Amino acid sequence: MATDLTTLLKRTQITDHDEILKTANNILKQKKNDPDAQHAKIVALLNLDRFDDAVHVFESSDKDLKEKARLEWAYALYKTGRAREAIDVARVADGEAGRGYKHVEAQAAYRTEDFARSVELYRGLVANAEGDAEADLRINSSAVDALLEWNLRGELVDVGRKKVGRGDLEAFESAYNAACCCLARGELAQGEMLLKRARALCEGAEELSGEKKRAEVVPILGQMVYVLLRLGRREEAGRIAREIESMGEEVVVDLNTRQIVQVNGMVAGEAQRNPYLAQRVLGHGGETMAKEKPFAFQEAVLKQNRYALELQMGKFDGLAGSVALILSKETAPTLDAYYNHLSVFNAAARAKAQTGKEALKHMLPAMEKRPKDVGLLLTIAQLFVMTGDSSTATTMLEKFLELLEQTGSATELDVRFAPGLIGIMVSLYQSAGRRGSALNELAKAAQHWRRKMQEDSIAMSMGVVNLLKAAGSLMLESEEAEHAELAAELFKDLYERDDSDKYAAAGMLAASPQTATNEQSQSLQSIDRLISTIDIDALENGGIAQPTATTVAVTRKRPAASNDTPKPAKRPRKARLPKDYDPDKRPDPERWLPLRDRSTYRPKGKKGKARREALSQGAVAQGSAAENARPATPSAGVVQGKGSGGGGGGANKKKKGKR
Repeated sequence: MATDLTTLLKRTQITDHDEILKTANNILKQKKNDPDAQHAKIVALLNLDRFDDAVHVFESSDKDLKEKARLEWAYALYKTGRAREAIDVARVADGEAGRGYKHVEAQAAYRTEDFARSVELYRGLVANAEGDAEADLRINSSAVDALLEWNLRGELVDVGRKKVGRGDLEAFESAYNAACCCLARGELAQGEMLLKRARALCEGAEELSGEKKRAEVVPILGQMVYVLLRLGRREEAGRIAREIESMGEEVVVDLNTRQIVQVNGMVAGEAQRNPYLAQRVLGHGGETMAKEKPFAFQEAVLKQNRYALELQMGKFDGLAGSVALILSKETAPTLDAYYNHLSVFNAAARAKAQTGKEALKHMLPAMEKRPKDVGLLLTIAQLFVMTGDSSTATTMLEKFLELLEQTGSATELDVRFAPGLIGIMVSLYQSAGRRGSALNELAKAAQHWRRKMQEDSIAMSMGVVNLLKAAGSLMLESEEAEHAELAAELFKDLYERDDSDKYAAAGMLAASPQTATNEQSQSLQSIDRLISTIDIDALENGGIAQPTATTVAVTRKRPAASNDTPKPAKRPRKARLPKDYDPDKRPDPERWLPLRDRSTYRPKGKKGKARREALSQGAVAQGSAAENARPATPSAGVVQGKGSGGGGGGANKKKKGKR
């Protein structure tokens, strides 16, 4: 052909990708391997969201096209679910020319849950972003932060990004991502507020069509159902779930989002009361999961839903066998929440969903076979606490921690000093009044994590941060010098990690006020400012509030009366008389005696008459009355027992047989 595609496109004003695709196909009919026509066709297919067709064009062409359109090749692989291949294609040399490749690699790493690499790439891209690209990069970066929080790896998120800023409220995507971050950290109220903001921004976006708005608002509403269920507002959650259902399934293009929204709606609606109907809904969603795999934490929750339904339907043997097979492939002990949850389901299936002592009969033998199973251990400890036997639960946990500590391996030591296990141990100690044991446990855990962070240079997770804060606070109350020194070191490490942490700054000031700097002191609010809104006169006039009897027992002593204080006159006590009291009638003189000891007492029935005769003075009990009569006090002589001889034992017995 005399004119190539580039010259042809320069002469025309084609802006429709369908027209570009049509023109490229016409050229390829005459010149099959024209590289410019193939490149234009691929770009048009990507803009038309025909990613499978774009991959087919690449795979049916020679290697030169993949090298020339390397960025498009990586993007097409990512959009068709081949994220790992996209990462291999997108990895090129650093430089400004590689920004597009880095963006594709960051997205593909996000999809493969390589969050550390994705965060690293996005930080570099955001730092050098210009113009409109900065907003898009920040939205994508905030999505990675949300996934990190959901996967309990919030230590990889910048400390400054954990606080909601003004930029998070400008677009519905950023508001939605900020809401997800809050929900993952358990900040439900703030998450609900951000979701409402995201919905308002989405519905008010002028650049989106009506259909596009509905598609974007469905994930927001699905997350709102989750928040309301967590807050216990089931009626509101059901109303929003019905609103989503009225939009139709075809609105949501992403199959994972459709499945999650469906599950949340099922829990908020009536289907969750019928486990068989709920299993049918989940089973239908499992077909879509085979096409688009969800994230690991989402898949784990969906599987747990299925296991819970099997427990409700009584499929105990099948559930116990399938879960045991999965657990056999994982080495205990582990801190993986997925496997520890499986241990709970396995224990519940073996106990046939019973609780209390009946469940313990089935679980304790399993603990002997798997002595390092964290999930099973915590389940048994919880059952002991529920039955009122906290001491046995404490003893079991102590033996378990001692067993892990004896091995000395780094992995088992991390499990032994896991913040969750330490928190449970400390709670049991404090409930039993063993404050010294709780203090020692926190001190050992704090020293372990400080040593590990110094040797391995690992980032502190939020669980470890909270553990160090709790340990430092309790150390400050101790009278031992080594505990005070450890508290100062802990708060120093926390302050160096985040100098905006006021808790750490206050801890440093309390632990070692002589070494605190002016900057640390000024970061805290002054006492005058803290008490500026307190009305001291009103507090003094109101008196001291006394704790209730349910909170603590208080011994109150009556103040000594002075000579000047007149004694209050005693109020005469109101007489209490029976309702049928007659002052003219003489009361019964035997009214203070028990009923059986009164002279007017007359037993009723045949046995009562016989007993009355037996109790009469000088009467002799006969027949069956003699057996029921009270025996006399034995004398100092020999008392005959069984087999002591003597006859007459069968004198009153009747002979058996016919008369």
